[in-house]
Amino acid sequence: MLFSRRKFITMSISGAAAMAGPVWASDKISVVATTGMIADTARWIGGNVVEVKALMGPGVDPHAYRQTRSDIVAMTRADLVLWHGLYLEAQMEDFFRKLEKRGNVVAVTDTLPRELLRGHDDYADKFDPHVWMNPTLWVFVAERIREALIARSPGNASVFVKNMEQLLPKLVDLNAYAEKTLASVPQSARVLLTAHDAFGYFGQAYGFDVLGVQGISTESEAGLKRISTLVDLLVDRQIGAVFVESSVSDRSIRALSEGAEARGHKVSIGGELFSDAMGLDGTYEGTYIGMIDHNVTVVANALGGTAPARGMHNKLSAGF
Repeated sequence: MLFSRRKFITMSISGAAAMAGPVWASDKISVVATTGMIADTARWIGGNVVEVKALMGPGVDPHAYRQTRSDIVAMTRADLVLWHGLYLEAQMEDFFRKLEKRGNVVAVTDTLPRELLRGHDDYADKFDPHVWMNPTLWVFVAERIREALIARSPGNASVFVKNMEQLLPKLVDLNAYAEKTLASVPQSARVLLTAHDAFGYFGQAYGFDVLGVQGISTESEAGLKRISTLVDLLVDRQIGAVFVESSVSDRSIRALSEGAEARGHKVSIGGELFSDAMGLDGTYEGTYIGMIDHNVTVVANALGGTAPARGMHNKLSAGF
């Protein structure tokens, strides 16, 4: 774990002036967020003061997403635009740089300490953007969202600070559940193989070797040599399960499973993980906490660990 529980909470409430003030007697603050993870966190912190729209819904790959005409209209009319940064929205990067000149546009990872980031597979000057896979890193993003909301609506600062204080213990509990649950997976089985390398921060935090058929971006190619190399690894290390992702085609993962089986080693599909997008709107898995709870629970159970079938608060959908 990167931080102690006390430090984790303290750093997240420090730096925010508890500026008391009346709630503005006006319409809700309109916020547009690129990913579901950002949108859900903004709703938590903004509470009933904000109205948040997510551009990318369940199953949408942010690496390949391009803004639509309706997206452009929504963002230019919004009071605040929150995008991830770290080259996650690669196809929209130029658009956001131009939009930033209009103000009220914030890359929510721009204050995340660079020493805590993983390097990017394909670009020497960029970083792995998938920081939401580690709740102790996501707190920096939550802090940035809080500060962006305060800057946009100072009169509501006390609301945003209070909501953040209520969110933080939930992130602490989520991380504690992940640490305890994933520690139950046998050391020899701690290999997480998915369609693309979205789980690097997850593996770093919880002691897993993480491999993706594709690199950090889903735009990178997965050749036959890469498939063959990973099949060798599955057979040599006797890995029993691989995982598909909700926002990436399962074709390459099924090819791995079939390749290993052709060599006499049975590899099951351990389940579907949420990598770059959350679950369906209106479900527990369609929240940031539910997304991580699902991933932790599915990985642990598929790789020989012990986890409650319905997750840490018995909220996961039946069948997971």
